[in-house]
Amino acid sequence: MGQALRRIDINDEPALDLASAERPAIAKALSRIAAHWQLTNDEAAALSGVNVRTWSRIKDGSFKGVFSQDQRMRASLLIGLFKGLRLLFNGPLTYGWPKRPNNGFEGRTPVELMIEGGIPEMVRMRRHIDGLRGGM
Repeated sequence: MGQALRRIDINDEPALDLASAERPAIAKALSRIAAHWQLTNDEAAALSGVNVRTWSRIKDGSFKGVFSQDQRMRASLLIGLFKGLRLLFNGPLTYGWPKRPNNGFEGRTPVELMIEGGIPEMVRMRRHIDGLRGGM
C-alpha cells in the first residue's frame, strides 16, 4: 500500500491530430464518388464545399489543408448517399442516379438540387434514398 499513485497529466501525451488523420480518407472518398458519378470539377467542388482549385488538389491527392466541420458533414452525407445508392440499385442507376433528371424533383437532377440547397438538400437526398431502401 506504500506505492503512490502516479498522476497522469493529459498534456504529457502528444495530441492526436484527427483532422490530418482523416484527411486522406475523406479526399479519397470524395474523389471516388466524383469519378463514379461523373461529376465535373465545378460540381464536385460545390458539393464538397470547396473552390475548384482546392478540389483539384483533393482530386490529385496533394491537398494538405484541414476539412472544416461543414466540409466533413458534406463528405459524410455524400458517402452515405453513395453507399445507399449502391445498396438500392443494381445497374446504371447505381452511379447514374445523381445526375439523372428526376420527375420526383420536377425534372431536376439530385446533383443540381444538392448544389443549390447545400447541406439541408443533401440531408433530404440521403433520407430519400434511405427511405426507398426501407431504412428510415
